[in-house]
Amino acid sequence: MNESSPPSGRKTSGPSSIDAVAKQLAKLPGIGPRMAQRLTFALLKRRKEEIDELIAALSRLANQVKKCSVCGNFSDSDPCHVCGDPHRDRATICVIEQPQDLLAIERTGKYTGLYHVLGGALSPIDGVGPEEIGVSRLLLRLDHPVKEVIVATNPTIEGDATAVYLQGAIRPLGVKVTRLARGLPSGSELEYADETTLAMAFSSRLEL
Repeated sequence: MNESSPPSGRKTSGPSSIDAVAKQLAKLPGIGPRMAQRLTFALLKRRKEEIDELIAALSRLANQVKKCSVCGNFSDSDPCHVCGDPHRDRATICVIEQPQDLLAIERTGKYTGLYHVLGGALSPIDGVGPEEIGVSRLLLRLDHPVKEVIVATNPTIEGDATAVYLQGAIRPLGVKVTRLARGLPSGSELEYADETTLAMAFSSRLEL
């Protein structure tokens, strides 16, 4: 008898519900198998109503959230709440890499203009060029009344390369191009910067 075979009369089954949830959580960035398992057991300690609320929120995330057709931010509406706000300064566009960068900047309360989400940064070695991050879509937005583009890409090699490229593409259009000051630590990402650091970087930005 093969020792790996199940005992006679006992049926085999697939992964348990616990394993299935942990497997899905482990696919998220920064979450390994052990952390995924801990999170799964933490969910099991919650009331059923709380788990149902989480399921409903995830369903809305999957079915209602879309990219804003103007700036590329994730939103329940199109245009997003920023692009659709008549009180925002439409003479300024802040270019960022990811939607979470928008949230970080908004928390400072120091910026009142519009945004443009690239969705990444230039990385030729990874096959990410200007078209992959939608530079042409940004350039189409640079007509009246836009007077300044703030390049707020991350202070990384890829972010700096993207900033230099954008400078060369935007300047011929007669639009002022500035870059966030180096109050931001080199090699870091905007979403992890505190509000004070980001606010100082905005107030002391430099023209490229």
